[in-house]
Amino acid sequence: MAEQTEKPVPILSRLRPPVGAVRKKTRVGRGPGSGLGKTAGRGQKGQRARNTTPTGFEGGQMPLQRRLPKTGFKNLFKKNFATINVGDLTAFPKGSVVDLAALIQTRQVRKALDGLKILGDGELEHALTVKAHAFSSTARAKIEKAGGKVEVIAIVIKPVARRA
Repeated sequence: MAEQTEKPVPILSRLRPPVGAVRKKTRVGRGPGSGLGKTAGRGQKGQRARNTTPTGFEGGQMPLQRRLPKTGFKNLFKKNFATINVGDLTAFPKGSVVDLAALIQTRQVRKALDGLKILGDGELEHALTVKAHAFSSTARAKIEKAGGKVEVIAIVIKPVARRA
């Protein structure tokens, strides 16, 4: 029986790219011996040789970003809620109080964002007291049907920083 020789496992500190994979950066305008001296590969004279064309310039043709229509707008006052479904609340024991802090602690919600919204997907078998900033109508109905309480927390509006 022939012995199998195991290849040594590379250590991260000794990893190197294969020979010929990494090439030096081309330095243009560094003399005639380089092949890219004098005009540095830009040709002779003209607008492009002088580096005066703006980005997106298409030689006088109407540029792409001006040919395409403007779309949409960004609502500066949009509320971005952390969401969770009613079905996910079954992880909490009967009679417990479920709020944003409890959901972050159990890692069902990652960040507080602008508040917490409870959505109506799934079923709830036992009564819970749920405190959130917003509820969908189906979520509210399912929590109350299971014998639980729904408490709406007021949204705290963050002041917008204004420049003087």
